Amino acid sequence: MTNARETRWARPSSLSAFLRIVFVPVAIQAGLSAQKVHLVRVTAKHVERTVELSGEFYPFLSVQLHAKVSGYVDKVYVDRGSFVKEGQLLVQLSAPEMMAQIAEAEAQVTSAESDQSQAEAQLAAAQSTYARMQEAAQTPGAVAANDLAQAKAQRDAAEALVRSRQRTVEAVRGRLNSLRDLASYLRVSAPFEGVISTRFVHPGALVGPAADTPLLQLDQISRLRLAVAVPQTDVAGIVKGARVDFKVPGYPDRVFSAVIARPAYALDQKTRTMPVELDVANARHLLAPGMYPSVLWPVERRAPSMLVPASSIVTTTERVFVIRNDGGRARWIDVRRVPASGDLVEVEGELKPGDEVVRRGTDEIRDGAPLARGGR
Repeated sequence: MTNARETRWARPSSLSAFLRIVFVPVAIQAGLSAQKVHLVRVTAKHVERTVELSGEFYPFLSVQLHAKVSGYVDKVYVDRGSFVKEGQLLVQLSAPEMMAQIAEAEAQVTSAESDQSQAEAQLAAAQSTYARMQEAAQTPGAVAANDLAQAKAQRDAAEALVRSRQRTVEAVRGRLNSLRDLASYLRVSAPFEGVISTRFVHPGALVGPAADTPLLQLDQISRLRLAVAVPQTDVAGIVKGARVDFKVPGYPDRVFSAVIARPAYALDQKTRTMPVELDVANARHLLAPGMYPSVLWPVERRAPSMLVPASSIVTTTERVFVIRNDGGRARWIDVRRVPASGDLVEVEGELKPGDEVVRRGTDEIRDGAPLARGGR
């Protein structure tokens, strides 16, 4: 009997101990996990932002000037760094053989014109004789028919000779004009306004179409082309006529602007970027071809951005997340940070406007833990 009573009293004691061991810590843990946190709502906003892209300046117009005819460099009127106007004489060439050919052609034109004048005089005399004989032939028996025919033949021959002399004059004049046109190429002028960036020749050099050496390089820098390779993810920001800001290392405190002018409308297959040219006004010549500016390229977002406080984002070695309130329980939501917009940070993830997230996120708030409103 004594053993039976001891056994009956031992069972309640064991159950009580079990309850203390199992249920009491769970209750304590539940009380500790229901942390009081300050919740804030996710806001949606169309955010205007830019990405920094590298660019390069090119002259708006650029050409290497070559000699169109063979000759010697007589004078070079400009040098590297010379600003020139359209039509300004840059280089004078000399070609003695061409001058001799022009003089010969002029003499041939003079001789041909003299022969043409003589033929025209002969034609006038033949026409006069034929006209008088025609008038006399009105009187029967005054002029023999054979004499009238001979006069007409002489007139026709004189007309043919005049036409021949005229063709000769036209031919020699054409050759003279051709030589003079070639001689005009001995004067090398600027096709547009700009600056001489390189000088290749000096007086005495033999130049010509067959020579590979150019005379000068002329660049137009009052306007520049700004070439930018835009990633395919940012091509939505390409709007012709839009103005884009950029900076150059030489003027760190200044912000310049350019106008989007010529998108390629095709991606480079190797880099998956779209070449875009922007027009840059450079009247003061502060910028130069070859500079590498940093272009603040606009990024267009069609959907509104999700914004949360910076303190809501938790960064660990494994993930970046915010803690969302899902019906009173913490839920870790992976996000990707985007550049900040004021006091808020744009994030990308499974969030929607109106979701509540913990204002001061920490990985101590475990995924699935209960939350309670309050705290700081």
